Amino acid sequence: MQHILQLIYLISSVTFILGLKFLGNPATARKGNLIAAGGMILAIFGTIFLYTTEGGEHLGNLGFIFGGLIVGTVIGWMIAKKVKMTAMPQMVSFFNGMGGACAALISVIEFRHHVELEGFSNIQTGTLITIFAGLIIGTVSFTGSIIAYGKLEEKIKDFSLPAGQYINMALLLSLIGLSAMMISGNIANTEMFYVIILLAVAYGVLFVFPIGGADMPVVISLLNSFTGVAAACGGFLYGNNVMLIGGILVGSAGTLLTVVMCKSMNRSLTNVLIGNFGGGAKTGAAATSTTFVGSIKEVTKSDAAIMMKYAKKVIIVPGYGLAVAQAQHVVHELEELLEKNDVTVKYAIHPVAGRMPGHMNVLLAESNVSYDKLVEMEEINPEFATTDVVLVIGANDVVNPAAKTDPSSPIYGMPILDVENAASVIVMKRSMKAGYAGIENELFYKPKTSMLFGDAKKSLSELVSEIKSLS
Repeated sequence: MQHILQLIYLISSVTFILGLKFLGNPATARKGNLIAAGGMILAIFGTIFLYTTEGGEHLGNLGFIFGGLIVGTVIGWMIAKKVKMTAMPQMVSFFNGMGGACAALISVIEFRHHVELEGFSNIQTGTLITIFAGLIIGTVSFTGSIIAYGKLEEKIKDFSLPAGQYINMALLLSLIGLSAMMISGNIANTEMFYVIILLAVAYGVLFVFPIGGADMPVVISLLNSFTGVAAACGGFLYGNNVMLIGGILVGSAGTLLTVVMCKSMNRSLTNVLIGNFGGGAKTGAAATSTTFVGSIKEVTKSDAAIMMKYAKKVIIVPGYGLAVAQAQHVVHELEELLEKNDVTVKYAIHPVAGRMPGHMNVLLAESNVSYDKLVEMEEINPEFATTDVVLVIGANDVVNPAAKTDPSSPIYGMPILDVENAASVIVMKRSMKAGYAGIENELFYKPKTSMLFGDAKKSLSELVSEIKSLS
């Protein structure tokens, strides 16, 4: 039986790798999810029915196991079905936090189990290292993810203590120091284990609290990698290969994604964690015409419709405002209408558009936008110079020229979409409120730029009607 189980674990591990591979392309992402989910189901049921202890005993408490599976499946299904696309980052953060909590609980249970069986002084050093690593990393991931969830839901505000960086450093050093002393046997008091849990909870909370909203996608990705590492520690403790490999894959994927996002924002991870990007700015303040050279110019829906209908090439730049308005289906209708009028239409996708990587891809895929029309920043930037009209829908910081022109700007150096190179730019926004980074947008004051204020879904619907009336 154990040989069959190990074969199942191998097959499951391969499905995880294939799933990650397919997730790298929007056209195959859904297939990748299904393949990886199938592998996980195979591993779960293989463990339930085929796993045996060294004494030859099968798993007990099957009623509790299947009860937990059913309850968890129902809750997860309901949450996933009800969540809006705008809240997808929050859901990812929440689920990631649950993964971190599970990994931490494994360490707690295994610590208690080994203490009862062997006594604390007889636990092997390698086992203790794995237990403490899983405990600390999992707890930090759990508490940090819950705080990130609250910040994305705008239920928790940015908060930092005086000398907060030094407090965090002291907490981290205390965690490492106390754990090392327990592992080495210099502290034999098992109650200290629970003190370490409390310190890890405090560190996870204070670690995420001061980080600004614009950096939250990077933090979620980093915490995701933490959860993977913590899960891998659980795999070590149980000698479970599929759990170990799955944790390593999650940890490495999260780390790579964090690096990619930092590169896309032209920021180091250290700068993200201590720079408080987007945390201290006065978001929501109205822009003033005295800030930049030029003035705000509005465009009517009828004029915008004429500009787009008689253009040869239109590039649409989706942003978080598109997601908030749930306007993805209307923008697809606009795209199809323009193409019927022989207009070439493409979508420019910035790596950190929305609230997490891939947010815009998933949103537009939901409305059946063709994958080949979703063009990444590096490929689309050279095309703006030959574009007649760029339609910016709810995007802000990712099209702000200050990233290239203003060394004092907090986003200076961040790669952006070069929409200003197009012949005309139409920006759809509800108001002149600042973007997620809390700064004004120089693009709005450019001579080529026209503002179309209003709800994105309503404005797009009216644009569609205006274009149809011109036919």
